[in-house]
Amino acid sequence: MFALTKPSAERIQRLIHEQQNLTLSYSQAGATNSALPAGYNIDHNRIQLGHGEPVFNSAVAAVKSWKMHDLGWVELCWPNAPVEVGSTVAVLARHFGFWSCHPAKVVYVIDDADEHARRFGFGYGTLPAHDEEGEERFLIEWRRDDDSVWYDILAFSRPASIWAKIGYPLVRMLQRRFGQDSKQVMFNTVNRNVTKPS
Repeated sequence: MFALTKPSAERIQRLIHEQQNLTLSYSQAGATNSALPAGYNIDHNRIQLGHGEPVFNSAVAAVKSWKMHDLGWVELCWPNAPVEVGSTVAVLARHFGFWSCHPAKVVYVIDDADEHARRFGFGYGTLPAHDEEGEERFLIEWRRDDDSVWYDILAFSRPASIWAKIGYPLVRMLQRRFGQDSKQVMFNTVNRNVTKPS
C-alpha cells in the first residue's frame, strides 16, 4: 500500500485484518531458519550488543517489543503484537515523499539453547499486499564461548509488485538502510536499558 500522506490507524488496521488469514506470498516459509532459497537477494546484518545475561535479557525484551523497527522513518503497526506464530503486523515506512505499508506474518519463533549459545528470535514472512516477497529473521544470540551477545538479521527477498520492480534500486537502498539503522537502534536501546540506574 502506497500513500502520499500517512495512512490512518484505521486504514492500517483494516489492511492487517484483510491480510491476516491469507497465505504467505512465497513458498519457502521458515527458510531463514534452515536453508536459504535460490532466486532471492540475501541480506545479512550482525552487530555485537555487549556481554552477559543482562545484555541478553535486554535484547530479548527489545525484540519482543519490536524496537528494531523503531527507526523514525520506519515503525511497526502495532508494537503490542505478541511475538508468536500467526501474529500479523504491518511495517510502515516514510521515504521519498510518500508512505508505504507492508503486511507480514510471524512464521516461527526461536527460543532455545545448546552447548554453543542461547537464542531468542523469530522470522516473519510477506503477505500478498506486501510489495516484496520473502522472509526476515531477527535473532538474539548469547554465545557461551566468550559471553558475547549478538543481534543478527537475515533476510531473503525479491520484488513482487510492479512498483517494487520499477524502483528496485531504491528498494535495495532502503533495505540496506533498514539493516544499518536497525542494528544501531538495537545497540542503543539494549545498552541504555542495561546501564539505566535502578
